[in-house]
Amino acid sequence: MKKLIFPALFAAIALSSCAVKPVADFSIPVQKFVAPAEVTFTNTSIKADTYAWDFGDGGTSTDANPTHRYLHSGNYTVTLHAVKGSKTVVKKQMIQVTAPERCLVEIETEFGTMTAELYNATPKHRDNFVKLAEEGYYEDLLFHRVINGFMLQGGDPQSRNAPAGQPLGMGGPNYQIPAEFVDSLFHVKGALAAARTNNPEKKSSGSQFYIVQGSPVNEAMLNQIEGMRGFHYSPEQRKAYLELGGTPHLDREYTVFGRVIKGLDVIDKIAATQTAPGDRPVKDVKMKIRVIK
Repeated sequence: MKKLIFPALFAAIALSSCAVKPVADFSIPVQKFVAPAEVTFTNTSIKADTYAWDFGDGGTSTDANPTHRYLHSGNYTVTLHAVKGSKTVVKKQMIQVTAPERCLVEIETEFGTMTAELYNATPKHRDNFVKLAEEGYYEDLLFHRVINGFMLQGGDPQSRNAPAGQPLGMGGPNYQIPAEFVDSLFHVKGALAAARTNNPEKKSSGSQFYIVQGSPVNEAMLNQIEGMRGFHYSPEQRKAYLELGGTPHLDREYTVFGRVIKGLDVIDKIAATQTAPGDRPVKDVKMKIRVIK
């Protein structure tokens, strides 16, 4: 009788072990994406209690069905660990993220993240902005000048860890950039433009920039500016100004080198913050800028 009991006991243990072993599996909508890419992973694992994801770019998650944002192009191995008690089963899949055709950057703040396109028509400003962003120059700098209905200005290296009340707006990398005025680029809401001091060549600051919030614009304003400046807005530019607003009085005075294409609401949120004399927000608004490539 004992000879029958022990084999049966071992068989039961073996069956029990098989029963609790998890199965790891997941699916991805497609295998190829363009940066910046938000990828949602559908977890089809069974018999697992917890999950651990490694997205291959340094990002991780313990959500069952996570969504991950890839900022850079590359081939990534996504790894899922499905865990049940002391047992872990691993599933891996490859995904490819290709570089965007346009030059894109993300400007991250506590109010949200803005995605901006840098224009190829202004290569000096584009390349300088990318260089500084990749060097970490803008990390934790402030939007030190915020005027509701006008613009958000940042990029002064002296603003990092600047105490309240410290005058800001004069710092930079000790060089200027030649103006790059392009007929098709204008100060509509969301425009990314270079700040500058007064100088006859209208050279730009090496690092300081502003993002246009602007105010409502009408046909009479545009006609007046055309008459004063001696240029004409295209029908598309007029339509954009009338729909979105902006700061047309700055056209041909400051170089526009990009535009926010996602996150216009973030501009409004920052613009609505309380400011002290000098237009500096009472509560610091820090930025992080990353190049999407």
